[in-house]
Amino acid sequence: MPAAGPRTDAPPWPIVIGLSLAFTVTVVDPLVLSLNMPQVTRALSVPPQVVGLLGGAATLVMAASVLAAGRVGDAVGLKRLLMLGLALVTVVDVLSVLSPSTGFLLGMRFLVGLGMTALLGVPLALLKASVAPERRPVAIGVLMAVYVVVCGVVPPFTGWAVTAAGWRVVFLMTPLLCLVSFWLVARYVPEPPVQRGRRLDAVGVTLIGMTLLALVVGLAAAQNGVARPATWAPLVTGAVLVALFVVHARRAPEPALDLALFRRAPFTVALAATLTLNFLIAGLGIVLGQFGTVVLSLSPESIGLLYLPGTVLIAGAVILAGRLVGTYTPRPVMVTGLLVMAAGGLLMAGTVSPTMAVWLLVPAIWLCNLGAVVTSAAVSETVLAQAPHGRSGTVASVQMAFAVTGAAMGPTVYLLFLGLFFRRQWLADAESRGLSATRAERAVDAVRSGMAQSPGSSVYDPNLLRQASGLELGPDFADGLRLTMLVVSILPLVVAVAAFLLMPRRKEPRTA
Repeated sequence: MPAAGPRTDAPPWPIVIGLSLAFTVTVVDPLVLSLNMPQVTRALSVPPQVVGLLGGAATLVMAASVLAAGRVGDAVGLKRLLMLGLALVTVVDVLSVLSPSTGFLLGMRFLVGLGMTALLGVPLALLKASVAPERRPVAIGVLMAVYVVVCGVVPPFTGWAVTAAGWRVVFLMTPLLCLVSFWLVARYVPEPPVQRGRRLDAVGVTLIGMTLLALVVGLAAAQNGVARPATWAPLVTGAVLVALFVVHARRAPEPALDLALFRRAPFTVALAATLTLNFLIAGLGIVLGQFGTVVLSLSPESIGLLYLPGTVLIAGAVILAGRLVGTYTPRPVMVTGLLVMAAGGLLMAGTVSPTMAVWLLVPAIWLCNLGAVVTSAAVSETVLAQAPHGRSGTVASVQMAFAVTGAAMGPTVYLLFLGLFFRRQWLADAESRGLSATRAERAVDAVRSGMAQSPGSSVYDPNLLRQASGLELGPDFADGLRLTMLVVSILPLVVAVAAFLLMPRRKEPRTA
């Protein structure tokens, strides 16, 4: 079977849909668990200190092993590895339905993360091998469109199913997607030739995996304080591991990650863009959940439904983006996507208030999601075009490693900014009312004492919010969110400028 796959007049849709469903599983599985975590934790009596680990266990495993999966796929067969990953996720999630205890479910979450590692970069690598280069941008657009539609439909459907049938239904959604993907991949996706004779750089893969794991752990701990050893120790460890990997990669004959790739401006800009878009989307989700619960008193189901309007329009836009990437270059599409994301953040900054209409959140969310998937289409084509022959799995996994890192950074950085600006606002509020900073802090601490835990974050009790010694914490919180959105919206603007200046303006010869 040729490595380049079929050369057709149009992208082979069964291949694209099968691969897109596999890729979507890595987002849908953790997402539906997070959205329904209160029901799961109540049913299994999960201790509060374990809730965050339970919600993030799969992500931790993916962060630590994503690059290894791409390298292994290049060595043993990308299709074989993808099908093994789909099978493992299916079996583990079905077993999770039967979870009798917290410990059992936690073990299953680590195992499902291992299976989903094979579903991160491998689908994109198989897309490169299965679709003709001239049709690849459109295929990537379709892949992202399927991802958008599934991610828009499955979470609210799961919420309704959980209400009707109980929390165990949460773990039945992913196996359904996996089974459809497994059948399409087995039937339609060709297996690229395996690159024999290449050694697996176990030392390099281990160093990168430990680096990503240390970064994710350190950033998660930063929510409880930057100066704590639990925060800075993992981050310092990660920096040391990065230095060790650079030294190792320069000496290894076949390093896990070829550092020469980072000398190519398009590749580096594309990775910066994927880090940015995942950072913004993950961060937006966490602060939106807090604002919706704290100030607007929305239920989790209502917050989830905010993502549904415009899903079909986003799906159509990302297909169009794929066509434009194929017709022109990824540069204008990437710049446009990043600017749209910045516009979404600025729109939210300009409209957020304690009394805002819920419908005003919809266009801000829609713009952020639209910009994210449009940027993703351009990023994926740029990264795949840079992949040397026989190393598509490794290079695609590098993109996913940056995506996971951005998703880990987003909630922590957003919450750090939100906490900083919120504190500044309630201190100013207290001063204007003649309250001492000590008394105001006691009032805010009373609010915090009523926190309800959710995965990786904390949500203020909206009833306590209105009883803080006369402080108007609703407006203070809204002002803190406004400043947060203004600050983070600078990042996509900076990356857009970099893409405009450094990305190729003309089409380059494609690699198969």
